[in-house]
Amino acid sequence: MSGEAAGTAPRDGAEAGPRDATVLHSLDGGVSWITLNRPEAMNAVTRDQRERIIALLAEASADPAVRAVVLTATGRGFCAGADLRSTPAPTGERVPGDVARTIRLGAQRLIAAVLDCEKPVIAAVNGTAAGIGAHLAFACDLVLAADTARFIEVFVRRGLVPDGGGAYLLPRLVGPQRAKELMFFGDALSAADAERLGLVNRTVPGEELEALTKEWAGRLAAGPTRALALTKQLVNASLDGDRATAFAAEAAAQEINMTTRDANEGVASFVERRSPEYRGR
Repeated sequence: MSGEAAGTAPRDGAEAGPRDATVLHSLDGGVSWITLNRPEAMNAVTRDQRERIIALLAEASADPAVRAVVLTATGRGFCAGADLRSTPAPTGERVPGDVARTIRLGAQRLIAAVLDCEKPVIAAVNGTAAGIGAHLAFACDLVLAADTARFIEVFVRRGLVPDGGGAYLLPRLVGPQRAKELMFFGDALSAADAERLGLVNRTVPGEELEALTKEWAGRLAAGPTRALALTKQLVNASLDGDRATAFAAEAAAQEINMTTRDANEGVASFVERRSPEYRGR
């Protein structure tokens, strides 16, 4: 995956209308592929793109045909952050609360949409992920990266406080000291170093990224979808609560999961010594 062909090309059923030209979307084998498509801007995300991604993630949660999601991009960049040039200029005097509201309704909604998606989400990071782009990747359940990818906590370079959930995500992924190092200095982190720190699951040569993404997404799409959703919720919630709360949530999740067809199929296949056939229900 290199140059303008990097990222994931539209598949059968991809939406190609003008409204969606900057966010390509297709459903292939139970996998919803969401591809940022502004390579000339290193995929700096606009307001319209943000809203489109949020909507597609909500649709993925509700659609039984979707069993996994991939976020990726075309060109040399995964996402260079928010496209400030596309943000409308203030028309009046700034009032206290305006900035907080903008962040709450914008960047934070985008990150929450990934965290709350009821299907497992893979980030296939084909290039630079900076600012909100890095946080978009880190919010995903699994992160695959091309060896040329870089992750940059760029906020400090602009004199800004990290937003888009950065101060929430990073300490949980790498611990407070490492998180502060990344956020205080804003140095570019190579894909190899990101993997070493635990921010990336696998780093591969760029030309192998799409194949690995397809493999992982296919395995997830063939899995017990509701069990994966409940597992995602348990892991995410466990970082914010105490042991008693986590244990109670675990028991409740297992109770809910045992009502699904896939859970019964998994148990039956074990007893019958055969491979399970999960249907996502």
